[in-house]
Amino acid sequence: MKRFAALFDLLDRTTRTSAKVAALADYFRTAPEEDRVWTIGLLSGRRPKRAVNTTELRSWAAEASGLPVWLAEEVHPIVGDLAETISLLLPEPSQTSDRTLDGWMRELVSLTGRPAEVRRAAILDAWDRLSTPERFLFNKLITGGFRMGVSQGLMTRALAQATGVDEAVLAHRLMGDWKPSRIGFETLIGAHDPEADASKPYPFALASPVEEVAALGDPADWLAEWKWDGIRGQLVNRAGAFALWSRGEELVTDRFPDLAPLRDFLPPGLVIDAEVLAWGGEGPLPFAALQKRIGRLTVPKKILAEAPAHLLAYDLLEENGEDLRAAPLAHRRARLEAVLSALPPGVPISPSPLVAFDDWETLGEIRATAREKIAEGLMLKRASSPYFVGRKRGDWWKWKLDPYTVDAVMLYAQQGAGRRATLFTDFTFGVRDGDDLVPFTKAYSGLTDAEFRQITDWVRKNTLERFGPVRRVPPELVFELAFEGIQASPRHKSGIALRFPRMVRWRKDKPAAEIDTLESLRELLAATGGAAP
Repeated sequence: MKRFAALFDLLDRTTRTSAKVAALADYFRTAPEEDRVWTIGLLSGRRPKRAVNTTELRSWAAEASGLPVWLAEEVHPIVGDLAETISLLLPEPSQTSDRTLDGWMRELVSLTGRPAEVRRAAILDAWDRLSTPERFLFNKLITGGFRMGVSQGLMTRALAQATGVDEAVLAHRLMGDWKPSRIGFETLIGAHDPEADASKPYPFALASPVEEVAALGDPADWLAEWKWDGIRGQLVNRAGAFALWSRGEELVTDRFPDLAPLRDFLPPGLVIDAEVLAWGGEGPLPFAALQKRIGRLTVPKKILAEAPAHLLAYDLLEENGEDLRAAPLAHRRARLEAVLSALPPGVPISPSPLVAFDDWETLGEIRATAREKIAEGLMLKRASSPYFVGRKRGDWWKWKLDPYTVDAVMLYAQQGAGRRATLFTDFTFGVRDGDDLVPFTKAYSGLTDAEFRQITDWVRKNTLERFGPVRRVPPELVFELAFEGIQASPRHKSGIALRFPRMVRWRKDKPAAEIDTLESLRELLAATGGAAP
């Protein structure tokens, strides 16, 4: 654990990419193999299931520090991070420990489902053996809030330097459903086991946002298609394996039983990059229809009938077991269409249609109709591009529509977390409903630190009521909020919910009397295919 804490400290003290890669590469060369596997797992999002909840942690930390629970809870909003709060409250350890990261992680895994008294004893013993920096990391691992400031791509680059294995090859080997507690380092990065790799997806190619498409050059070099509003995924159909993976490397095959018939119709040895959409007749349904299925382990028959799943296929990554990713996109696309054209009608997969255009101005006019297609905008892909790993600027671009906007007034404020723990950054906003103000969304991003500091000073001077960490303020500060979509929501008092709301402007020029209304949001909801509550 000491070595892992030292690595975390090195990474936390630098913003230079080269320094982070060098520190990680050195760690991957010298750390115990089991610790390397856990580090790879943690940096690629494979965190163990939480064994202890935050209420228990606060209670046990108060007990260990000799403080009343209420005081420990009051300190948390000031520090802004529970793991850091606990590490600072605890007394100095009375013991030491040479246990490795692997040892501590296996203990955490073993605590899942155990009685509270057993978990309490184990956590108190751990706190009494770890130094303050080690406790901080241990607490982060307990709560599931571990972040190291290193992307998976950066980690893969460092691992390639340490092992001599090609970075793209490593990126593929680290995909799939593997657990750090059940695999060795050499097995993880070593040669492929065809049987074990049968269901593995490829690393996803990602696009970057573009604003000025004319700078992309000759339109003849590009393919355009709609940017669908669904779940990006890879369908794997190899001998002995049929799997659907989300972009977040989550195996979601069982969530979409209506796609299972594809196993019988698609030829083996295929991997297809696609978008999972809820389908209605001849086209996609709004994302809200698909959202009813997300998070459900079992989808009721009623929802299966109302929002059947369909795949709109973008790309063919493998055919007859041959990796096609290095071939030009135009070639891969032609092979994809040939495969799908041979399928019988009615199967839940079809190619995502290409958008024909001769010049960028025409394409801009087509893009303006994206919402009529239940799309977010357009994707632009260079016809000669390979299927690369991660986000490589230059070949794939997303040209999204401008977001929806609404002017709203702040009703409640709450302090942020981490480096913004001393600032009020999390706000609840309201719109007018007749003579009343109705809260309808929360947002916490989009402003500068300087603006957050100004707002914090204002909140402290104008607080009307406190509800724990939340403060009610006079409805005076107006903000322009941007959002990607709107849907009906019976769980909210306003009857609506926004997708990805964020603040884009502090409207110091606008009084609260001129903010938007709940009725205007209901009209937008109806116009976008929803039903007014």
